[in-house]
Amino acid sequence: MDATQASSHRSVDGAVVMRRVGWRIVPFLVLCYFIAYVDRVNAGFAALTMNKDLGLSQAMFGIGGGLFFVAYVLFEVPSNIAMEKVGARLWIARIMITWGLVGVAMAFVVGPYSFYLCRFLLGAAEAGFFPGVILYLTYWFPKAYRARIVAMFMVAIPISSFLGSPISASLLQLEGAAGLHGWQWLFIVEAIPAVLLGLAALFVLPSRPSEAKWLAPGEQAWLQDQLDADRSGASPVAHHLPLHKVLTNKYVWALALIYSGSSATSNALSLWQPQILKAFGLSNLETGLLNMIPFGIASVFMIFWGLRADRTGERVWSTALPLAATCLCLFATNLTSSLTVTMVLLSLVLMGNYAIKGPFWAMATDWLSAGTAAAGIAAINTLSHLGTGIASWLLGVIKDQTGSFPLALLPLVLLTGSGAIMTLILGRGTRARAAAPTPAAAE
Repeated sequence: MDATQASSHRSVDGAVVMRRVGWRIVPFLVLCYFIAYVDRVNAGFAALTMNKDLGLSQAMFGIGGGLFFVAYVLFEVPSNIAMEKVGARLWIARIMITWGLVGVAMAFVVGPYSFYLCRFLLGAAEAGFFPGVILYLTYWFPKAYRARIVAMFMVAIPISSFLGSPISASLLQLEGAAGLHGWQWLFIVEAIPAVLLGLAALFVLPSRPSEAKWLAPGEQAWLQDQLDADRSGASPVAHHLPLHKVLTNKYVWALALIYSGSSATSNALSLWQPQILKAFGLSNLETGLLNMIPFGIASVFMIFWGLRADRTGERVWSTALPLAATCLCLFATNLTSSLTVTMVLLSLVLMGNYAIKGPFWAMATDWLSAGTAAAGIAAINTLSHLGTGIASWLLGVIKDQTGSFPLALLPLVLLTGSGAIMTLILGRGTRARAAAPTPAAAE
């Protein structure tokens, strides 16, 4: 850096730059992810009437839920690599437009097989959006900011159920309007915004800081220097591994196991919780209103926990403790038949489950080198969704066989408990390597 550049950097207020970047990028991405999750899980509300209309058993519905993740797994890593080649703006727009169109097609399924096909296509269309955004955020936010930023982005998940629950329940009331079922209106109305936001992404999202016209040249340079300094740090995953080695790297698999419990719980409860609550004899509208509560509480706690993780700089315990709490509270649902106690437990489950997302992805992106980030983030998310797809299928099968939703949640207990233990093991190993003397120091 020459003297002119150094002087320019000293005149830049980093806090102002990061606030400007945050306000320009994060709210739009939160809105996009909100719509993505609404379109992914609105089948849970549609099922309150759709399953009877289409003749779907709980196991059939579970198969459809699992097929979404089969497609997601198959297409996610290629999608993330494609995004790095063609640019975030174009690829995120492409993803959103295609999933919106498939979401509309969900309104016209006529039986189990067309339901399976549309869920598979929805997974294929949406594949790459989440890991693509996580990768995109590493182009804009230094690692000291990432836990809070990821938490702010991912708060769209619980908010999608908090706000989407009453909206979805209300749309079911349109039964018979224009000759369509209420669940058909639900799919159509909630899918159209994805297409519109995909078109808007072409104009709203610059691919990198150098393209951000709302940053002064000195601010662009300052931000790029911060990001470059982060990428030059050590990482337990070697730099520039080829794809096949990323997919067989032990850290990638360990991180995928940790995240699989959280991912499976997020998706399973978003998809199945309306039916869990409906089983207590509630109306569709009562189900929608009660379904809001756990997700609303989780939304607030998620931001608090992400801010706490950044203030302390601690990632391992900030991930392990919420996972352990999620595991225990999921298991405890088997010990009660009270709606009130079940609501309390589900609120605690979702608080813990969503709290880990900020610190986990900050930890994961800290441990992945710049050369492995695109494939590594996608691989972690992809491999974790193997567990998510299996859990979604098992939940339906166990519910059909036992008639009990709490028993059907036991696979999630196993996944979240295993993830908490693996987090502590991996964190201990990473600290040990960091404390070990380098060869040069040992001489």
